[in-house]
Amino acid sequence: MVPLLLVLLLALVLFGAGFAVKLLWWVAIAVLVLWLLGFVMRSTTAGGGRSRWYRW
Repeated sequence: MVPLLLVLLLALVLFGAGFAVKLLWWVAIAVLVLWLLGFVMRSTTAGGGRSRWYRW
């Protein structure tokens, strides 16, 4: 009975890790899209230069 529970627990952990990794990939893609949009749509300054849309 214990080996069966260990296998089920391992499967549950691996499923959870796989879901978390897939979720992190989607978050990374969303951040990349937002960064690219901010890079393309940044405003111009009074001097005619391009300003950054973030303050780092």
